[in-house]
Amino acid sequence: MTPELIKQTDPQTKAGQTKREIIAYCIRQGGATIQQLAKHLSLSSPTVIKFVGELEAAGCILRKGKLETQGGRYPFLYGVHPEAGYFIGVDVQHNKLNMGIMDLSGEIVFTECDVPFALQDKSETINRLADVVRAFLQKKKVPEHKILNVNINLPGRINPATGRSYTFFVDLQEEKTLAELLQNALKLPVTIDNDTRGMTYGEYTQGVTHDQDVKNLLYLNLSWGLGLGIIVDGKVYTGKSGFCGELGHITFYDNQILCHCGKKGCIQTEIGGVALHRKVLERIKAGEASLLSGKVSKNEEITLEDIIDAIKKEDMLCYGVLEEVGREIGFHLAALINLFNPDVIVLGGSMAAIGDALRLPVEMAIRRMTLNVVSQDTRLVLADLGKNSGMIGACMMARYKSFE
Repeated sequence: MTPELIKQTDPQTKAGQTKREIIAYCIRQGGATIQQLAKHLSLSSPTVIKFVGELEAAGCILRKGKLETQGGRYPFLYGVHPEAGYFIGVDVQHNKLNMGIMDLSGEIVFTECDVPFALQDKSETINRLADVVRAFLQKKKVPEHKILNVNINLPGRINPATGRSYTFFVDLQEEKTLAELLQNALKLPVTIDNDTRGMTYGEYTQGVTHDQDVKNLLYLNLSWGLGLGIIVDGKVYTGKSGFCGELGHITFYDNQILCHCGKKGCIQTEIGGVALHRKVLERIKAGEASLLSGKVSKNEEITLEDIIDAIKKEDMLCYGVLEEVGREIGFHLAALINLFNPDVIVLGGSMAAIGDALRLPVEMAIRRMTLNVVSQDTRLVLADLGKNSGMIGACMMARYKSFE
């Protein structure tokens, strides 16, 4: 069954294109009057009234009330009907999934987080992913015919325009792209994107800059690796083939440390979670005292989460290493500020949970390294959505890709 919203906004027809733009405008603005729509579309009010009436009769938009104006009759304010369609966002991590369902108005109506899942580079993983998503949808009882798009974000290099992954499942994509393989498995429309871009878009639209007049933003994903998300003029920047943002794999240091990409001296060998982890262990093994010394002496595994927890408990060794890493982060962000002149830089990823202990050394380094007139334009903030940023971003991307 084809959703009524899809029928009404068929891009193959002129009327469908206009109705699609009406829906998109109402989504962006949170609602609109006939006069506002007529001005935006460069159409007469009677024509807009006709299209709006058809969308309202089909249950795609509704009257939200009246807009108070000076003098005359108050015009009706129209907005999208929340239940006209739903979007699924899936944030795929190496060992778990976070999933969400969002209605047309942008409200997250259901979530399921920390679902165990092993991201392995084999065909069975695609089928397993489809099974988990289907089980989630069946459990939440969302009408399948109203699901307009499923956006799945994964680590690695992904071209969102073609739906192809260049990191995972490369050998399986000779005839069909990953997006097509997932679409066949789910029997639903599917788009894919990079995980850091998803986190970036989540924070930009629903997180730390929500309802703020921000057009240009950089998001630093400080997790085990290091990624950069870029918003330019209010839109996610992907580069020609979706490969932009690989900040962590710029060769910069003459440290002879081998990165997992196969090169030596990548930026993420000195900043980010992998660097923090390595430096803490090196200093503990060299005899320095830490809350984690006991686990190291017993050859127990030390995770990044263990180190973050030790920092929160004011472990002096871990705190000192964090300050070193923070200064290096600030050094590289200063260069990005001079290049991009962004409104906001967001520190995100798992390391953002450290809070001001991370932000302050980064901020001090930025002030030292940037041009004063440039750095004054940019705010440095911590991410607001925590572990949900990727899932929320995936949901928002699913809608954006359907109507923009």
